[in-house]
Amino acid sequence: MKANLVIINIGVLYTPIIKPPIRGKDMSHILEVENAFIAIKDGKIIDFGNQDYAKYISTETEIFDAKHCIAIPGLIDSHTHLVHAGSREDEYAKLRAGVPYLDILKSGGGILGTVNKTREASFEDLYKKGYNSLNEMMLYGVTTIEAKSGYGLDLLNEVKQLEVAKKINETHPVFIKSTYMGAHAAPKEYKDNKPGYINQIIEDMKYIKNHHLADAVDVFCETGVFSIEDTRKILKEAQQLDFSVKLHADEIDSLGGAGLGVELQATSVDHLMAISDEDIKKLSKSNTVANLLPGTSFYLNKGYAPARKMIDANCALSIAGDYNPGSCPTENFQFIMHLASNELKMNPKEILNATTINPAYHLGLSESKGTIDIGKDADIVLMDASNLNYLVYHFGVNHTKHVLINGKFVVFNRQIVRKK
Repeated sequence: MKANLVIINIGVLYTPIIKPPIRGKDMSHILEVENAFIAIKDGKIIDFGNQDYAKYISTETEIFDAKHCIAIPGLIDSHTHLVHAGSREDEYAKLRAGVPYLDILKSGGGILGTVNKTREASFEDLYKKGYNSLNEMMLYGVTTIEAKSGYGLDLLNEVKQLEVAKKINETHPVFIKSTYMGAHAAPKEYKDNKPGYINQIIEDMKYIKNHHLADAVDVFCETGVFSIEDTRKILKEAQQLDFSVKLHADEIDSLGGAGLGVELQATSVDHLMAISDEDIKKLSKSNTVANLLPGTSFYLNKGYAPARKMIDANCALSIAGDYNPGSCPTENFQFIMHLASNELKMNPKEILNATTINPAYHLGLSESKGTIDIGKDADIVLMDASNLNYLVYHFGVNHTKHVLINGKFVVFNRQIVRKK
């Protein structure tokens, strides 16, 4: 079989090698191939390694010299709030002064402040803002994301968010998996009637499902937001509609959200800064992935999730960015990887597994994405670095030189070069 494209002179190719979910000590295992090539045909990887690649060359084949860049699979950011309006720099001083986030939420700020701006925003304005943010993520090597709604909090505006994400997915090279998160907070019109809002969410999920606007449902299970009982009710109804389910769990208080996620066979439980030892043990015996978001801890100046304890307990971990206007306003996924190293105490191999194949697994994409392997989508990042360790050591800069999605260059010499 002849290739459309062969990438040669890769300094070192790094890729996960164990079947997901990768957990515990296995997270430190990856494949490393020096002086590697990757052969691509019709958007798929047909071979890779360091043997002779001549058999894949024809007069039609493009040969690209990587000039000793390292190669990794396209990065997967499995928790973002991509589509929203406005920003919240006005709350930054309050957070720095020590005002608790939940107090800001109670006063009509936080999520509810962004809800007001998102409801007022036009479809086109949301599209432009989301598209531009996704460009920034792609420049840092992100080739797949999960995008949550949750800033509409009524059917009209939740659908608007999801339809914006759908249009971006159709027009941008980065692949988007959408999640419905009407249960992000109770809107002001239901301030004193949370049971009524929960019933409305359950009704709205039917519309979301019938119109194929999301694959999963997420709930913010937290003190003052949605209780364990609320969350269980919403997510069980979601499962009846054949959604996969996930939770914002144990972010501020230890409510047992991670344990509930295991009970419901959630694909992931996210945040987990306040997770209990009991729920770590439950996670370790499940296929629910602990999706950690160190950028949120950094921004809010809060404690970090106990990643080392979870890895030592044999849990499966992924790392995500949590791009959002209130608690992690950055598209720099490589900085998130640095925080995973510096604050979560994860080693570079663990971080690679946690930002590629494990997120692919809990997003339901591991058959096509998350590794450099024969038959997989040719989502590849070429980094201007000497080795994997250098990516997390030299922080605050962008190491990405080239990005390919489905075998096509979308970033070339650090510049966006094409659209889907």
